[in-house]
Amino acid sequence: MSGDLGPRVAVPAVSSFAEQNPDTELLLIGDPSRIEPLLPAPKPARIRVVATDSVVEMTDKPSFALRKRKDSSMYRAVQLVAEGQADACISAGNTGALMAMGHYLLHMHPGIDRPAIATAIPTQTGHCYMLDLGANVDCSAEHLFQFALMGSALSEAVDQHGQPRVALLNVGEEEIKGSEQVKLASRLIREHSSLNYIGYIEGNDIYSGKADVVVCDGFVGNVALKSSEGLARFITRELLQSFNTGWYQRLVGLLARPLLERLKRQLDPSRRNGASLLGLQGIVVKSHGSANQECFGHAIAQARAEVIRDVPGLINEKLSRML
Repeated sequence: MSGDLGPRVAVPAVSSFAEQNPDTELLLIGDPSRIEPLLPAPKPARIRVVATDSVVEMTDKPSFALRKRKDSSMYRAVQLVAEGQADACISAGNTGALMAMGHYLLHMHPGIDRPAIATAIPTQTGHCYMLDLGANVDCSAEHLFQFALMGSALSEAVDQHGQPRVALLNVGEEEIKGSEQVKLASRLIREHSSLNYIGYIEGNDIYSGKADVVVCDGFVGNVALKSSEGLARFITRELLQSFNTGWYQRLVGLLARPLLERLKRQLDPSRRNGASLLGLQGIVVKSHGSANQECFGHAIAQARAEVIRDVPGLINEKLSRML
């Protein structure tokens, strides 16, 4: 129900996903009077509407949402996962509220204090996982250390990396640079024998493929991710405009079209919509609040893939060994 566009995006995305994935049942949580008119007729048997009374607003503080919005679509969605009636929750709503509800209803992996938002970032050699991307604006060194553990466990579980390369995002590669929290986190990560720590990397190396896991606090991660997305849109727009300035440029553009399409797919942020809240004992995927139908479909696909792979179980197993 929440996010910038609410049911106008979520319902068509769910309908399309159900058509393409006949093995998946989808529950739409919220106001039936706003949801059902957007569903195809007749309503697919594998789409079920679960009625709730309220919506978590984007301006709600997490503590307020947790106390006062227990009849909301977001709370009920996470609760269904906690009760075993759903395998995963996808939301484009208030990130802080989603994290608080996940923490309260699903609980954390033993040894982990806070969830972290993680997603796969494209690199020259494939992809890396970056966390945190906005769940925790202020992080202690211990939290950054825990993010390194979770990111390494995720990379090992999903990508079958024997020893994922873990790096801390910093303002320089030298040991003397960075905040005290980052320096202390570096020592904690380096001293943990099960982590393959390669040291600091700078922002320009996120996409180089040097690291399989990039660790940072939520403020830095969110700014880095959204700056990258904005730059990707800018480059795509400039390329398209440059090939429409004259007949010669249009001809060159036609010849280069296969390469441009490939570049556009690589740069398109919507293809990577859907970030996992790592650390929870259940699957919660956060979609962009401004996601369109295609973007929201990618978030559903991300949740389905995590269910099939049993990502929380794999991470739990890896963390138990690492801790």
